[in-house]
Amino acid sequence: MYKVELYGRVRRAVLVEGRSQRAVAREFGLSRESVGKMLRYSVPPGYQRRQAVKRPKLGPWLGVIDAIMEEDKTRPAKQRHTAKRIFDRLKEEHGFIGGYTIVKDYVRTATLHGREMFVPLRHPAGEAQADFGEALVVVAGVERKAHYLAMDLPHSDDCFVVAFPAETTEAFLEGHVRAFAYFGGVPARILYDNTKIAVARILGGEERLRTRAFSELQSHYLFADKFGRPAKGNDKGKVEGLVGYARRNFMVPVPRVNSWDELNAHLEVQCNKRRERRLRGHTETIAERFERDRAALLPLPEAPYEACEKVTTRVSSLALVRYRGNDYSVPTRHGHLQVLVRGYVHEVTIACASEVIARHPRSYEREAVIFDPLHYLALLEQKTRALDQAAPLAGWLLPECFATLRRLLEARLKKHGSREYVQVLRLMETFDLAEVARAIEDALHLGTIGFDAVKHLLLCRIERRPPRLDMENYPHLPLAQVRTTQASDYMALLGGVSA
Repeated sequence: MYKVELYGRVRRAVLVEGRSQRAVAREFGLSRESVGKMLRYSVPPGYQRRQAVKRPKLGPWLGVIDAIMEEDKTRPAKQRHTAKRIFDRLKEEHGFIGGYTIVKDYVRTATLHGREMFVPLRHPAGEAQADFGEALVVVAGVERKAHYLAMDLPHSDDCFVVAFPAETTEAFLEGHVRAFAYFGGVPARILYDNTKIAVARILGGEERLRTRAFSELQSHYLFADKFGRPAKGNDKGKVEGLVGYARRNFMVPVPRVNSWDELNAHLEVQCNKRRERRLRGHTETIAERFERDRAALLPLPEAPYEACEKVTTRVSSLALVRYRGNDYSVPTRHGHLQVLVRGYVHEVTIACASEVIARHPRSYEREAVIFDPLHYLALLEQKTRALDQAAPLAGWLLPECFATLRRLLEARLKKHGSREYVQVLRLMETFDLAEVARAIEDALHLGTIGFDAVKHLLLCRIERRPPRLDMENYPHLPLAQVRTTQASDYMALLGGVSA
């Protein structure tokens, strides 16, 4: 193929200088046909291979190839036929005698024709898309997989990203609450995939049976919803892009933080910084375009939304309540009763009737048991023989003065000493550990070993009044002998004083 520079020289010689095509062909060493072609085109038209309409060697097997490729659409992407594998099967199973190249060319052409095409979309102000993504983070020195909710406003490309330990109902709900607070309003409509957190069942077409938790969230904030087609991530392409952008830009290098709150503070700073960007094809920054989104948002409700999962269950005979595969303790007096568990992202609360009877940090382990030792002290007061083997007390770190007090109580009161020790522990149902520990230290210093003395000293310290211990309650201590003072005794103070 001749270069465009040669085209220009030949065309100028004939069309501008007026030289004959024969003379120009002789000068440049070209055929007259080539010179004529150069006069018809200002640049080389390029080589175009003719598409063979008929494939006599492949024709009888086209139906087999098409059937294999159609079946591949229902198979995992990594287990679909390559052109080489199709060629091998045609030879082995169908007696194909042609070459590999015509099979490869046909498969490539059929694949290109089968690719989906898309229509460019415009996005009204005030609408959003939401989805979860995953990334590795290091929280308190432990490498964890963060599940982050990304919410995108396609009109302005503004975004919000918040991370959680797991992709759960309560994380989905709290993510929405935080996103709405960040935007300062509620999107009029939000597009989702068919996550089980929001969709209980796909009824066909665009009809969905929504979960109770999602329906409550929607009723509180009054936004409309829309769900994409199953397995069609391109239906919400904006937020799909945001999920990848957040992973590459907000979480590279891998964030190292002390807590999830610190991680989410970092992500919010990154979202705010992104508002300063001016994206390709726009003359305004994201923040400037967001003002149109802000004007179209629904107002935030006056009452805050309680972002938690609610589960009704029953307390076991071990005073444990099971939630998400883990067991949490409650006070033993509530054994066998029905309770309401509220699962938040970082906390689990348990209520009986209208009273919250237990609060625990949320555990994301499997089959873990989370005890509060205080929940079992009332029962241990009755069953003191279980004191040394009580699992809820294992690993309970108490100051050394507690062990000293127990040893002295059991030495003085024998089997009743354990019961008095548990009574001392039960003071922590009302008072702080530090306050009880100081009262025990005061009792040990005074030698008043007993529950009543510790309680009295504790109350005196809190009320800032001097203690008044009744020594009759401690017959093992020697009583002080106090003699009545005579007036003459004061004369000793005048001894050696001259008149």
